[in-house]
Amino acid sequence: MAVENFVAYNPVKLHFGENVVKNLGKSVKQYGNRVLLIYGRGSVKKYGYYDEVVNQLKDAGLSIFEYSGIKPNPVVDDVRNAVAYGKENKVDVIVALGGGSVIDSAKIIGLGLASDVDPWDFMTWNVLPEKTMPLVTVLTLAATGTEMNAAAVLQNAETHQKVGLVHPMNFPKESFLDPRFTVTVPKDYTAYGIVDLIAHALEAFFGEGEPSVIDLITTDIIKDAMKWAPQLMNDPENLELRSNIMLDATLALNGLTSYGKVGGDWGVHGLGHELSYLYDLAHGATLSIAYPAWLRLQKERIPERIQRMGKLIFGTEDPDEAIKMLEEFFTSISSPVRLSEAGVESEKREEVINQMNVNNVSGMHHTLSMADRTMLIDLML
Repeated sequence: MAVENFVAYNPVKLHFGENVVKNLGKSVKQYGNRVLLIYGRGSVKKYGYYDEVVNQLKDAGLSIFEYSGIKPNPVVDDVRNAVAYGKENKVDVIVALGGGSVIDSAKIIGLGLASDVDPWDFMTWNVLPEKTMPLVTVLTLAATGTEMNAAAVLQNAETHQKVGLVHPMNFPKESFLDPRFTVTVPKDYTAYGIVDLIAHALEAFFGEGEPSVIDLITTDIIKDAMKWAPQLMNDPENLELRSNIMLDATLALNGLTSYGKVGGDWGVHGLGHELSYLYDLAHGATLSIAYPAWLRLQKERIPERIQRMGKLIFGTEDPDEAIKMLEEFFTSISSPVRLSEAGVESEKREEVINQMNVNNVSGMHHTLSMADRTMLIDLML
């Protein structure tokens, strides 16, 4: 197994476990006194998480300026508006209360607050980030791993794109992972989060490089998530189960699974981003549709790698059986495995193909041609 040269770097201070949020105010105060509090569309207020965070910040003597309404598929317009609001109020630290969309938005808001650059120019690499605003996150959805990595994803209706930016400036200073804040996540989004963490691990697994020990770690994260997922779907308020999935999601994308590799592939995420952009589908739902299709496309091209995946996760070296078992797992937690299950019917076929070709969807290690994209869409229908 080839171990590629790599550099490991992760500066995030992680607070994990029940009631860790009780230390939030003290931590935030280290970075500033005027807080831009970013959150979504209301669930954090409904379930009391907002009050707990705000009380922590107030008790620490901090001034709070709020920007709410971040969408599940985050948009650059919100980032631009939050940057303008933050500058107007001279904020010096950001607190993001939410899931991946809120935290991703907050990362790019930080870049915008620290510069005079339009945030989209960072997303498209027209301008390289040089500085940012300190960010502290409070996670409410175990899924994306953004709480402990340097990645952020945004979409832009004007350019018809959903793209990601990975840059060291995007690392949060500190992240608070209190499983109490995830017990109210609905079953569908709980399932989508589990799919997302599994997809992250698989993207790393199919990247360039095959370090044996990292293969074992990566597939064990997947197996652990698959072990707890059915129990959690039947007992969504179980704090121990929420903790297990929360830790799996963070480990899947905090850099650990990329040691000894040259990044991951991310072709499946590219496919998923276009589906999310076109039809406002939940990110995890697009991945449970796209991954089995991608594996079937690659079955004859990388048979040994798919066989190794099958052996380590499912105990089979038959690629067809392994793909089927992955698909059956997604179905068992009620995540769609066909576009039609997500409400995207066959008449949308050309629209999807055109969108993917316009944005040249591909992988970093396993490239996709126009013919491949057409085959993938047919496999997803």
